[in-house]
Amino acid sequence: QVQLVESGGGLVQAGGSLRLSCAASGSIFNIHAMGWYRQAPGNQRELVAASGGTTHYADSVKGRFTISKDNAKNTVYLQMNSLKPEDTAVYYCYAARRGSVWYEGDFWGQGTQVTVSS
Repeated sequence: QVQLVESGGGLVQAGGSLRLSCAASGSIFNIHAMGWYRQAPGNQRELVAASGGTTHYADSVKGRFTISKDNAKNTVYLQMNSLKPEDTAVYYCYAARRGSVWYEGDFWGQGTQVTVSS
C-alpha cells in the first residue's frame, strides 16, 4: 500500500504562484509514475501533470506549471506560476503502480484546494 500526503494549496491572486507537495510513503518501490489531477466544481477530473518515464502536461498548464521529484524525500512537487482563475480546483496527487498505465491513479492523496482570485 502507498500513502500520499499533500500540502501547499491556498488562496492566491491571479498571476501569483503556489507550490504543491506530495509525500509518498509505504510500498513506494511499487510506484512507476506520480502526478497531479485537478477537479473544479461541475467538471470532470483532469490530468494536470505527470512524471514517470516521461513528463506530461495538460495543454492548459504548459509553460506555467512544472512537475519535479525529490527521490531522496519520496516527494513530488507541482510548481504553479502565472496562475489564472480557471486553475481554481481541488488538486489531487496520484501514484500509478508498476503494471498500470502511467496516468492511472492507483493511489490518491486527500486533495488540496487551490483558489485563484481575479
